[in-house]
Amino acid sequence: MPRKNEWLQTQYQKAISKFPERQYNFKTLSDIDPEPLYTADDTADLKDEDLGYPGEYPYTRGVQASMYRAKLWTMRMFAGFGSAEQTNERFKALLGAGQTGLSTAFDLPTLMGYDSDHPFSRGEVGKCGVAVASLADMEILFQDINPETVTTSMTINSPANAIWAMYIANAQKQGHDITKVGGTIQNDILKEFIAQKEFIFPPEPSVKLVIDTFEWAPRYMPKWNFISVSGYHIREAGSTAVQELAFTLADGFHYVEKALERGLDIDEFAPRISFFFDVHNDFFEEIAKFRAARRIWAREMRHRYGAKNPRSWMLRTHAQTAGVSLTAQQPHNNIARVAIQALAAVLGGTNSLHTDSFDEALALPTEEAATIALRTQQIIAYETGVAGVVDPLGGSYYVESLTHSIEQQAMQYIQQIRDLGGVEAGIEMGYYAREIQEAAYQYQKEVDRKERLIVGVNAFTDDRPLNVPIQLIDPVVEKIQAERLARVRRERDPWQAQQALEALRDAATMGLNTMPAFIECAHAYCTLGEMMDVLRKVYGEYTEPVTL
Repeated sequence: MPRKNEWLQTQYQKAISKFPERQYNFKTLSDIDPEPLYTADDTADLKDEDLGYPGEYPYTRGVQASMYRAKLWTMRMFAGFGSAEQTNERFKALLGAGQTGLSTAFDLPTLMGYDSDHPFSRGEVGKCGVAVASLADMEILFQDINPETVTTSMTINSPANAIWAMYIANAQKQGHDITKVGGTIQNDILKEFIAQKEFIFPPEPSVKLVIDTFEWAPRYMPKWNFISVSGYHIREAGSTAVQELAFTLADGFHYVEKALERGLDIDEFAPRISFFFDVHNDFFEEIAKFRAARRIWAREMRHRYGAKNPRSWMLRTHAQTAGVSLTAQQPHNNIARVAIQALAAVLGGTNSLHTDSFDEALALPTEEAATIALRTQQIIAYETGVAGVVDPLGGSYYVESLTHSIEQQAMQYIQQIRDLGGVEAGIEMGYYAREIQEAAYQYQKEVDRKERLIVGVNAFTDDRPLNVPIQLIDPVVEKIQAERLARVRRERDPWQAQQALEALRDAATMGLNTMPAFIECAHAYCTLGEMMDVLRKVYGEYTEPVTL
């Protein structure tokens, strides 16, 4: 009898006969039921090639050999609210506080491809991010920020090509060499159809626009990550960790396949595909998720898709603590939640990290709350010692066993999606909606039954009044944006703007790469709404099918 089984049947049973196990749901959030103890028996099947070394295939232990001993993760706090002037001020404050990269949140009209003065934009301008409707806004947003020395991430999807073109045009106008400009556009439209629902066009032309960036970026902006395949929003919609991992990687593989169909060289575009994952409360599950993600991506890219460049095998990822886990009740508890989640991301080997502010369940973060969130990362980096060892949990019986379990379950989901006919077929069938809804429903039932305890929500509650400052957006932002747009339309060269929009229409109609036309539109001060309206006429707008 293995020593572990003997111990469970004797010592452990003796212990729980005297002190019974707590009435507690020990299962992970992906419903993986952990054993009381893990030993070498649980990793007996683990091969050297499954684990490897940091910086070596299959990158289970990290994509860089030296990891944080040489370079800490990028501390990239998500920021954006109100006008371009206000967000520029916040950017500078965060950089002054020690942030090492920018991450831009856009408001809902921008995310949906409408100008700030469109009737659909009323009441939403600057509310959940910064309003950007033309190059004039982009110029103010990044005023006095050098794009060659500060990398910028932009969370934008359907209008990603247009917003990126404005960023490029701004850098060019400032005289910068765009081959030296680094950053990321999220640009993951598939997860919009799966989870976030901020789509404009149908899936097929939407993916075509994404692949335009795959083709254009390596040639002209080799330091730019032209996509961040995003599981974050899938998790925030209610998925499990395993579903988040599987659906995200399936999306990534879909983009690879579409790029190969266009005739692109996998080793030219794959090294600049990046990822974005959620970090939820289940500490060890989140660590194992990052490790499994790297291993799956490396194996599939090498063996299924034939990539030969080791950089094509590396899964590089940004991470963000789980906004969905934050509570409006006892909001200061969120500081502890964020710290634990951030620690899991670091131990999981993330390459960059955003930590949520404790007040985000109530409103946009105040500057003080955002600074506390940044300080959380700095304390982890400089005071805990966890950055001094590469993959410090590698070899842990439990972590390695959990990594293996998550990998297996994720691959089962990925195979299901392939059997359905691929990601786009799964979207049309309502597969993702059903899977995520069921997971969210099961989780909520457990919370309602108090099978899962949420401190301050269904356990350890109190009735003390909140004492948290609220960040409100002045409605005058809408007026400022309308006036700026009017000035842009009045002062630009109307012929140049019209010619640029016609060139965009022609590129879309003929199936050409749209990026050169988008950049021309940006330089001509065409507005976001004008560019998106051109594509609405060419591609049509998407209405989600009703599924049961």
